[in-house]
Amino acid sequence: MLIRTESDLTEADVTDHALYLRRREFMTGAIGASLLVAGCGPEASEANAATPLPATKPLAFRKSPLSTTEPPNSKADITSYNNFYEFGLDKEDPARNAGTLRPRPWTVVVDGEVAKPTRFGIDDLIKAFPLEERIYRLRCVEAWSMVVPWIGFPLASLIAKVQPTSNAKYVAFETLLDPRQMPGQRSSVLAWPYREGLRLDEAMNPLTLMTVGLYGQTLPNQNGAPIRLVVPWKYGFKSIKSVVRISFTATQPRTSWSLSAPREYGFYANVNPDVDHPRWTQANERRIGEFRRRPTLPFNGYAAQVASLYKGMDLRRFY
Repeated sequence: MLIRTESDLTEADVTDHALYLRRREFMTGAIGASLLVAGCGPEASEANAATPLPATKPLAFRKSPLSTTEPPNSKADITSYNNFYEFGLDKEDPARNAGTLRPRPWTVVVDGEVAKPTRFGIDDLIKAFPLEERIYRLRCVEAWSMVVPWIGFPLASLIAKVQPTSNAKYVAFETLLDPRQMPGQRSSVLAWPYREGLRLDEAMNPLTLMTVGLYGQTLPNQNGAPIRLVVPWKYGFKSIKSVVRISFTATQPRTSWSLSAPREYGFYANVNPDVDHPRWTQANERRIGEFRRRPTLPFNGYAAQVASLYKGMDLRRFY
């Protein structure tokens, strides 16, 4: 990982990550796939025209003391500016293309090193735990950020229910694999399905949230319906969307971006302003809706709650 000490760069100095990936696809002859992912091919256009986004529904929840006092971004910002490559590489693509996703019926399998492996229907899973509104900062590895009023339950509550064995050291997550519902999976931009993982102690931290809604409603498709992970002290790509499997393992799971570009995306992905991405500074960020860039905080401002998890680790090496 390249460590840089230059002063602030402007937005014009940063190549948008989606544009970088489009260039890579062009260089490898994948123009047809990228057009399909972006919803430009005839099949994608016809599907999108026939499948509008489903309506969200209200959720019952309580307020959480773990919320930031920062004002949330608007619902329009949060639902129209997303990275969700299963529906396209541009930020606006998920809102345009995610109508093909069917969030009901939906099953989440919990397996691996647990005493009580379980298959949860999504609505049974939502009813199993009290829901909270957690207003969290979201920091993307691309150096933009938002504040989002998520609704969900602590992953620790689910972990307690399935009872990990003494062999469990990590938790692996997997997104739905279905190119009919997620046309971007027809592209080779990543090895599908999308996979992520946490150490077990990270997964059990009180901040780690299994998220089923935002702004008082069930999750919109483009934001990871019907259930996603949110880990607010890590870069956003760790917060895997549309989860269908949670597996407890003895060994560190292989994760999608660390497999695709290991020099750029490590397993831990903790927000660290002192460790730059090889192609841009991480020292500051662009909050969506703001003109000026702001300094990035270590662990995205959650150091008091999580820094002890990494005591003794070289955070420049374990990025």
